[in-house]
Amino acid sequence: MMDGGMMSGIWALGTLWFLVGLVLVALMVAAIVWLVHSMQGSGGTSMSEHEARSELDRRYAAGDLDRDEYLQRRQDLEQRV
Repeated sequence: MMDGGMMSGIWALGTLWFLVGLVLVALMVAAIVWLVHSMQGSGGTSMSEHEARSELDRRYAAGDLDRDEYLQRRQDLEQRV
């Protein structure tokens, strides 16, 4: 008479493979998201854009740029976003 021992082993093995497959799919999705994100740069206002604006403000305050050049470059930075 079978006590179900063999069937429970098959169910356990099936559950294990299901979980392994689920983890692999999650890793693939995470890798794709990371790859797309790294290829696009960053989506919104990044630290580099903030740093660019700060550098532009610093150069204008130091007198390296005149008003028209400052405004044009600031507009160019804002259009990138």
